Amino acid sequence: MPLSAMKPPRTQYGKRDRADDVYVSRRPSEPSADNAKAVELAVRFKEFIQERAFPCVGAKSALGRNQMTAFIGSDLESAWDDVALVRELVSFAHFYRDHRPMFATFVSFFPQTRDLTEEQFEKALWARIASLQSKDEWLGQDYDAKVSDDPSSPKFSLSFGGQSFFVVGMHPAASRPARQFDVPVLVFNLHDQFERLREMGRYEKLRASILERDEQLAGSINPMLARHGEESEARQYSGRIVGEDWECPWPGR
Repeated sequence: MPLSAMKPPRTQYGKRDRADDVYVSRRPSEPSADNAKAVELAVRFKEFIQERAFPCVGAKSALGRNQMTAFIGSDLESAWDDVALVRELVSFAHFYRDHRPMFATFVSFFPQTRDLTEEQFEKALWARIASLQSKDEWLGQDYDAKVSDDPSSPKFSLSFGGQSFFVVGMHPAASRPARQFDVPVLVFNLHDQFERLREMGRYEKLRASILERDEQLAGSINPMLARHGEESEARQYSGRIVGEDWECPWPGR
């Protein structure tokens, strides 16, 4: 059952509101004014994705199928939202495990973050990942056995709720236009969806389309892109161009 057909769950961890075709997760204690701002932010992101020049056709498909879930946090440099966020990620992963909708994606926003350079954003991104991973383990969630938990491995991927994810970091100071959004964002994309696309013979065509569109937007090919299994995907998460001597700030789980 696709997310668009599912009644948005209300749990002890938060409430959900509808922003057209994006589900917005929020804390129960948030005042209505903050909730309105959260919905507005989700709508702005939807419009950003829907722009003709935006290269990721997978993200466009997630919107078109009403399968984008948004979590509105506060500050990317703070652990304040981590427990609520990881619970939502685990819930999202379990729903996907049980129903496997194609082109479902989870997007977390951090609108109260100060202005960050690319290096500062990368540091904050990995600090959040380290905290979220420890909490996923604390919740008793197994690491997806299909991937490695070693960030130096070509088979590396993150895991929440037993499902592996590729993370796309976005922020105002990103060097690639497709990664530039008004506030810091972490997009969690399910690896299983990439594997299903490969099985259907659609992955390479989709990837080629995204690369071509990204080159048209930026004026150059993204030098950081690589297929899973060729080199560690951890190098790609922040969007910053790094050298061969780059080491992941998080040692793994």
